[in-house]
Amino acid sequence: MNDTEDIIPEFDEEKTYRNLPLVVIVGRPNVGKSTLFNRLLRKRRAITDPTPGVTRDPIEDACFVNGKPLRVMDTGGFKLERIPGTREAEMDELVVEKTISSLKKADLILLLLEAGLPTAEDEEFIQLLRPYASKLLVAVNKTEGGRREADSWNYLRFGFEKVLFISAEHGDNILELGEEITGRLDFSRVEEGEEEKRIRIAIVGKPNTGKSTLSNRLTGTDASIVSNIAGTTRDVVEGAFEYKGHKFQVLDTAGIRRKSRVKEDIEYYSVNRAIKTLKHADIVIHMIDANEGLAEQDKKIIAHASDNGLGVIFVLNKWDTIDKERTSFKEMERNMKVMFAHMDYAPVLPVSALKGSGVNDLLNMAIELYGQLSRKIETSALNMALNDWVTAAPPPQGRVNKFKIRYIVQTQTNPVKFLVFATRPESVTDSYLAYIRNRIRKDLGFDRIPVVLEVKGSRKKWENRET
Repeated sequence: MNDTEDIIPEFDEEKTYRNLPLVVIVGRPNVGKSTLFNRLLRKRRAITDPTPGVTRDPIEDACFVNGKPLRVMDTGGFKLERIPGTREAEMDELVVEKTISSLKKADLILLLLEAGLPTAEDEEFIQLLRPYASKLLVAVNKTEGGRREADSWNYLRFGFEKVLFISAEHGDNILELGEEITGRLDFSRVEEGEEEKRIRIAIVGKPNTGKSTLSNRLTGTDASIVSNIAGTTRDVVEGAFEYKGHKFQVLDTAGIRRKSRVKEDIEYYSVNRAIKTLKHADIVIHMIDANEGLAEQDKKIIAHASDNGLGVIFVLNKWDTIDKERTSFKEMERNMKVMFAHMDYAPVLPVSALKGSGVNDLLNMAIELYGQLSRKIETSALNMALNDWVTAAPPPQGRVNKFKIRYIVQTQTNPVKFLVFATRPESVTDSYLAYIRNRIRKDLGFDRIPVVLEVKGSRKKWENRET
């Protein structure tokens, strides 16, 4: 135990901190790692399901435990029994490799065991953890009400100094576990710091389009498991990187399939998690396999992004494998514009995530879109422009649908929203609003992002409005 209390002041859960120590939760499948992860975070961050092997990619997040800030990582389960040559065995091997690589960067390894007698998988994994004995903390889960505690004492034969009995689902002894965790960590390097502004990118698309490959290339890590098995990524995997002085956060999401293809509860939660992730993104990179082209489902995927006013970049991935004599980029771009006619402003880029070609162009475009999403137009300049637009194309003057445009204000950035004040707002036609929206996009520097335009009634002119 270290005496950090004398070195640093009490932490404030309303503040943000950097240089946080990392706690990695490990164990065999279905021992409750994701449940404990969510319990420590006090939110449902990881997918939990009784099916073994739900968690594949390591996922981590910051939280407060026992009043102290730290990061917690949930890992895939260590699985001993495999059928050689099967796709499941291939995936299990990838998961284990990823889990083992996570041990090296951990400040504390929380080994989670299940109540009862040790299994062969437990024993093999414990042996694998021997080099990390100095930073190992052991907890036995699913012991609510003293369940199987007597059998669980057998874990002490592996030489552990201490074993904690908990229930992640019911919360039993979680406070004691929290005290043990923070007592084993060094918080002397933790510094208070404002949350850094990051460009938040969500990578979405159908399964096996190269989302994880792109995520790993951007972050310079192998945080996401890459496999040709569709649906490998289930949780949202986060990473960070810098490019040209800009800080990025990348969110690798599960592949979004047609509802008819979503047969498992796990996949259902993955899809929902991916869709919810869009609410926390600035820009959406929509991955499309250039060999397969477009599908009807792509429309449904991207509708969630456009409805939320996010910047969208269509990425034609695996472009290096395309026969350029038979398929040109201009042709595919034209097809994209037809399919997404309401989003003809969204850029389309050819990329090879595997080889890295086109990735810099992609990041440059992301920076450009973020600049547009963050742009704020002064109200006076905005209304000078509006006067020019209305003069160039006056509203219809029929007796029935007659209306006047009084003034306009920008109400929000990221997403970009404007509010137009008009007489008889119910008479303002969709076509005229489209005209104003297009002029905003063309004249004011919003040509690559969606613009939301709303109408409100007013009989006062701009110069006569109340300030």
